[in-house]
Amino acid sequence: MSQSMIRKLTQNPSFSRLSRLFRRGSAIPVMIGGLVLAGVGLSGDPVRANPYADHVSVRLLPGWVEAGGDYLAGLEIVLDQGWKTYWRAPGDAGVPPVFHWGASRNVAAVQVIWPRPQVFYQNGMRSIGYSERVVIPLRVTPGRADRKVRLDGKVQIGICSDICVPLDVSLDAVALPQTGTRVPAIAASMADRPYSGDEVGLRDIRCEISVGDRGVAVRAQVDIPPSGGREVVVFETGDPGIYVAEAKTSRQGRQLTAQTEMMRMDGKMFALDRSRIRVTILGEDQAVDITGCPAG
Repeated sequence: MSQSMIRKLTQNPSFSRLSRLFRRGSAIPVMIGGLVLAGVGLSGDPVRANPYADHVSVRLLPGWVEAGGDYLAGLEIVLDQGWKTYWRAPGDAGVPPVFHWGASRNVAAVQVIWPRPQVFYQNGMRSIGYSERVVIPLRVTPGRADRKVRLDGKVQIGICSDICVPLDVSLDAVALPQTGTRVPAIAASMADRPYSGDEVGLRDIRCEISVGDRGVAVRAQVDIPPSGGREVVVFETGDPGIYVAEAKTSRQGRQLTAQTEMMRMDGKMFALDRSRIRVTILGEDQAVDITGCPAG
């Protein structure tokens, strides 16, 4: 492997995140090994294309314009059987996606709207993402309402089977239509996004924060109806520099309890903003997305 290829791989944000986990002692040597092996030819490498790219296709779907002037487009990811890609909080074994929209025209902002993900267990590790096919809705805010909108850019994603492979995918640009006619695939993903707490009957959520064994311990108590089957709770802080451990979850009636630990990747002290804590409950029947966790 040439020095330029090594630099290109190690500068990838996904590789950097997994490398930090490896140095911290997480059980991911197989994933790191696969990442190094498969990363020889990332997208755009002049030597050769990444051979693992054949397992996935990614394209933009033009959607429709909404009454308020924003557009809804979609990012379609289709994977070969046995392969998966990842949600925004993928777990220790996953690679978080990164989006770049700088090549777009007349685009002020792009909001990614995540449909309900799946929970995977493999080799004793948990990851969260999608298999087979997923359409991720994109809410696009134009810079000027009187000009046409062209969505263009690239996405960095991870795809995994027995190994985990980071891919840089350059997207084919699409002009977003002025029509209000909905695209069924995008509309279906919008309908499958997590519910808010109010929509499912959330009564209360409280967080107790204390000093943990390795960082800051967080214990959330949520008064909410069951989401079906085995529930997985995911905590997010809004700060990519903070590592969040897998939560331990238990339930008694409406009372759901989830406990985790948080620590900075660089080992430094940090202040935890309760208003930015995001708690997502993933059940077999539905998912619930709650932002903010006040003191207990």
